[in-house]
Amino acid sequence: MDGFREGYEYFSRSAGSAQAAFAGEAYVDGIIQEINNLSENINQFKGFQTASNKLKGDIAEFWHSGTFNIDAAVKGSSSRSEVLRSHGLGSIDILVNGADAYGSKYDRTAAETLRQQAKSFYERYKEYASTCERSGRTAPTFEEYIAKNADTLRENGIDPEKILAHDPLYGQQYRLVPSDQIEELRELLKEKIATESARRPELAKRYQDTLDKLTDRVRDSEGNESITLSNDDAKEIAELAKEGDFDPAEYGITTEELVKYEYVLKQAFQAGLSAATISMVLKVAPEIIKAIEYLIKNGELDEKQFQKIGFAALTGASEGFICGSVSAAITTACKAGLWGKAMKSVNPSVIGVVTVIAMDTMKNAFAVAAGKKTSRELADELVKEMFVSASSLLMGGLVQGIMVEMPVLGFMLGSFVGSVVGSFAYSVGYNAVLSFCVDTGFTMFGLVDQDYTLPDEVLEQIGIDVFSYDKFDYQKFEYDQFQFDKFEIDKFEPDTIDIVFLRRGVIGVRQVGYV
Repeated sequence: MDGFREGYEYFSRSAGSAQAAFAGEAYVDGIIQEINNLSENINQFKGFQTASNKLKGDIAEFWHSGTFNIDAAVKGSSSRSEVLRSHGLGSIDILVNGADAYGSKYDRTAAETLRQQAKSFYERYKEYASTCERSGRTAPTFEEYIAKNADTLRENGIDPEKILAHDPLYGQQYRLVPSDQIEELRELLKEKIATESARRPELAKRYQDTLDKLTDRVRDSEGNESITLSNDDAKEIAELAKEGDFDPAEYGITTEELVKYEYVLKQAFQAGLSAATISMVLKVAPEIIKAIEYLIKNGELDEKQFQKIGFAALTGASEGFICGSVSAAITTACKAGLWGKAMKSVNPSVIGVVTVIAMDTMKNAFAVAAGKKTSRELADELVKEMFVSASSLLMGGLVQGIMVEMPVLGFMLGSFVGSVVGSFAYSVGYNAVLSFCVDTGFTMFGLVDQDYTLPDEVLEQIGIDVFSYDKFDYQKFEYDQFQFDKFEIDKFEPDTIDIVFLRRGVIGVRQVGYV
């Protein structure tokens, strides 16, 4: 049972750290996935013959949606946006979290962008009517036009029954525009509002609505936002997209550039909390089982057992948080490339295990410095922990390879089995090695201390005076006591020869001597 107990104790210390390391890897993988999505969405226009001045509008939609998702992933947020690619009346280009709608317009000049973003329903109707006339068809009335598009309007969150002719077509949306035009657009809109407020107040409304919702980036209430894009940059990316040569890294969109240490620490803190919970549960579980067993046997609860449960929860949570935070921070920094490209391929499970070993070694070293342990005990525990860790990693990796769909759970299960097996194997091997050293005097290349000093009891029996250090004894006051004389019978004791058989055995950590 000692092997199982020791294996379980090691697993309870390492499980939280390993889970935190995997969490750090998952965080960086999430960012990389969003960067890849941006690249794929833009390079999907490879082979398009559309002029770059027109294609840049589509590029802008995927750029803003993609960079918003990347920023959210970097900040550890679950917010996401999507490009709807709809083209109906009042269509939405980008939708954030299924609620906030954005309409993107990237026209050649600020005046043209303003005309598109501030367009009214009636202006859109006149454009459609002109198309009908040019093709020889009879144009419908404004009311018929609205009724014909009623379903599309409802899908875009617009009530067709409440539409007025001069209402803004994109009144339910934020107006997304090029970053190099936004200041000029604000000035143009202010002029339009001032002019139309005096002449045609019904027209000033749509200009004011456009100004209020004008933006050069997609954002949400959590602080996530897209990267601004100018008209020239949008055109340049469109040209690259048509060749399939768009690379986000050329625009600074890499984990090395985006992941800052403040995000690393934030993720480490969150992972540390999860690790603390796991470690606390694993530490407390055996104590709870003991309390239940005591209750079943004795019909009452033991107060001391509850004290042990509380102490186990405290130590388990604190150790788990520290190890989990450290392993998550190291994994995140390595995977993000903050410590060089060579470290990006590091295995998170190895980081989790090494972190636990390092923390345990620091704790034991402090105990040695405080005189509570010897250096030989520290070395023995370090070797044992490394052996059990190797077994845990090996078995964890094997089970993880089998449970591909649930890699973290697979590693945890394999790690538990490996920890127990490794602890059993080490105990058996350790005992066998010491037995061999007892019988042969072998030192295992200096790892085992062969002590040939005879015990004091044996030295005294063979007539050798044993030297001991002087000790200072306090004088004690004793009362005078009266004792009756006792009659004692003289006993005859024949001379005998005492034979003492010396036997060697384990007298300390990796220490063999006479017992």
